[in-house]
Amino acid sequence: MRRKTREVKVGNVKIGNNNPIPIQSMTTTDTTDVQATVKQIKELEELGCEIIRVSAPTMEAAKALKEIKANINIPLVADIHFDHRIALEAAKYVDKLRINPGNIGNEEKVKEVVNAAKEYSLPIRIGVNLGSLEKDLFEKHGYSAEAMVESALRHVKILEDLDFHNIIVSLKASDVTRMVQAYRLFSEKKDYPLHLGVTEAGSKVPGAIKSSMGMGILLTEGIGDTIRVSLSEDPKEEVRVGKLILRSLGLRKDGVEVTSCPTCARTNVDVIKIVEELENKTEKIKKPIKVAVMGCAVNGPGESKKADIGVVGGAGNTNLLYKDGKIIGKLDKDKIVETLLKEIQDSQ
Repeated sequence: MRRKTREVKVGNVKIGNNNPIPIQSMTTTDTTDVQATVKQIKELEELGCEIIRVSAPTMEAAKALKEIKANINIPLVADIHFDHRIALEAAKYVDKLRINPGNIGNEEKVKEVVNAAKEYSLPIRIGVNLGSLEKDLFEKHGYSAEAMVESALRHVKILEDLDFHNIIVSLKASDVTRMVQAYRLFSEKKDYPLHLGVTEAGSKVPGAIKSSMGMGILLTEGIGDTIRVSLSEDPKEEVRVGKLILRSLGLRKDGVEVTSCPTCARTNVDVIKIVEELENKTEKIKKPIKVAVMGCAVNGPGESKKADIGVVGGAGNTNLLYKDGKIIGKLDKDKIVETLLKEIQDSQ
């Protein structure tokens, strides 16, 4: 059961309060290069990204957010550190601010940012990272979940004391066990929606595994209201992995989901090549369609009967095509991908 949290709106996307869990990513372009940034955001949106964050390290970058926002369809988040004036400029154009009140300046500067967030009805995400804890908390707790939670509560209190409660919180670490523990501890203390992530998770495969483990554990416990997979990769990979995490837990139903065997000596068709081609050519499809690609008749018929569309490899050209649990024909090997793509297209 999902943990009960208050609802926060980021543009037209609702986070928390049992709403669907949106996938986020972050651009890797120079924010001042509006054309390149918009292009990357649209590519991410096509794949299923629902909220996009951009870094605004300079006033020039903050001003560029106006044109970026005007040319995209999904909510825009500005990531800002240290300079409250950049946050004040960004607040005019974006749908959410990602700041840490403790590093944005003195109390008066924080108050100015909070007033801007109130004026434009913007939520603020407090993002705590294990690698950038306050000195006193590190000396008190070391690199620990307790230090992260105390840091988050400290930042939350700054906003609450200014009568601001439109808050989302993240407690990210590159260490999966400490990340999980931090989110668990915080979720016992506050009902703000939680943005999940294993920060600095690494390259494609190690990062996907760490992210899946950390977020998967928490999501199965009902903890987590939005996710971002952090990879040292093209951000499109972050969205792909995020979708797979949510689909594997039954938390996202859209898109083409391919069930396939790992192959062995019994395999009669090139499962690996077929699956790769199918996934590449169907990743932008939104309708939920289950496809089975199985190499032989051991588990093949059972998996294909469960799927909307399936193929089971047979000796020679006796590959069987399934649809809605029934055999509807036989396929030559060189026609498998083409036929499956047509059946998927017809099913939309």
